[in-house]
Amino acid sequence: MTQEKIEGLIAATFTPMQSNGSLDLKKVEPMVDNLIANGVKGIFVCGSTGEGPSLTTSERKLLSEAFIQAVAKRIRVFVHVGHNSIAEAKDLAAHAQRSGADYISATPPCYFKIKSIEALAGCLAEIALGAPRLPLYYYNIPSLTGANLDMTELLQRAEGSLPTLAGIKYTTPLIHEYQACLNFENNKYDLLYGTDEMLLSALASGAKGFIGSTYNFAAPIYRKLQDAFYSGDLSSAQQWQMKSVRIVQVINKYGGLRAQKAIMKLIGVDCGPVRLPLLELKPGELEAIERELREVGFFADFFG
Repeated sequence: MTQEKIEGLIAATFTPMQSNGSLDLKKVEPMVDNLIANGVKGIFVCGSTGEGPSLTTSERKLLSEAFIQAVAKRIRVFVHVGHNSIAEAKDLAAHAQRSGADYISATPPCYFKIKSIEALAGCLAEIALGAPRLPLYYYNIPSLTGANLDMTELLQRAEGSLPTLAGIKYTTPLIHEYQACLNFENNKYDLLYGTDEMLLSALASGAKGFIGSTYNFAAPIYRKLQDAFYSGDLSSAQQWQMKSVRIVQVINKYGGLRAQKAIMKLIGVDCGPVRLPLLELKPGELEAIERELREVGFFADFFG
């Protein structure tokens, strides 16, 4: 499938939830407006950041519809449709196409682990049948799926069996493999880098598009990083990347996704709690996150 290459930041959106864990769809529109105001070029719905695997199929449909309607064609919308059931994934893909999504993306099933390119390509081909008009991006995140395969082999296989494959959401720190995929067949495929704290490394390899969770609350740092890199100011780009690294270190210290939702609350875009099996912050941790982010200059740098 011939497809325009994507440039800029795509925010992997959180799923807004009420205190009882149910969806809080009224928060979707202000979330989208905040992202657009901060310069993101698109959103990625129902992925890892959006706790997609913890949502029911009906919830995923309601959520994707809400985000698509709130975006109103102002930016691009990716809908993640990966599921342990290929039939469910195919149904989610069909729904995304009907609802007006711009792209679909899919992880492979991860209970029965994918151990070969043949199996992976077969899963993706079946999912793609649900949305034959939408470009498909394989979501490569082996740390969560356990599908640790050579992505250049997938691209080779796609030549004959995956006509709607547009590229890969590449969320693993193997820059050498990322670069090989980026340069496959004269840059035929779109490689969207997904390790935020290594964005500068990806830029140096030729990356143009990025999908990540920290773009929800720190898009300005990454836009400044890109501006510095493109203007030839490598020293400033390195400094902005180090800011990102320090923020990610705070996030990792306090539990990843739950810490990121806490940061959203701190910047005034409350997305609510995480859902089990993820656990909420312990007493005092929200205050500790705020304190440590102030120490690395997060609020002063990005929000005055």
